[in-house]
Amino acid sequence: MGKIITTLTIINRADQSAASRGYIPEEEVRSLTLDNVLVDTGATTLCLPSDAIAQLGLELLKEVDVATANGFSKTKIFRDASIVLEGREGTFECLELPGGRDPLLGVIPLEALGIELDLKNQQLRVLPEQSIDTYLTIL
Repeated sequence: MGKIITTLTIINRADQSAASRGYIPEEEVRSLTLDNVLVDTGATTLCLPSDAIAQLGLELLKEVDVATANGFSKTKIFRDASIVLEGREGTFECLELPGGRDPLLGVIPLEALGIELDLKNQQLRVLPEQSIDTYLTIL
């Protein structure tokens, strides 16, 4: 079994929308690029420490119970985190990590973006989105 580390850019989608409508200048769109993000198949979604969420200015969606290696705890989910990974972009919810832990990228964004893990080579593999080999399906 391997470990995959990636670089991930996260953008406040609400800021992007405001900028595209001319409400704020483009340079006020909050974003950050994180190196050494662990791709974690045990995590469901994007998980960020509270300082990264604050820097992005993400909006609180709700508070939830989560299962962790240390048991159950409460945390917060934020909305409108747009991520850019391997040339693909999508907007997802973001779970706040307790205790300032390192960011994690879970399986829901990976699947939605058509990116899978190549554990043997410890890298991400972008699936095709064109032709009959597309990862996108409607059945």
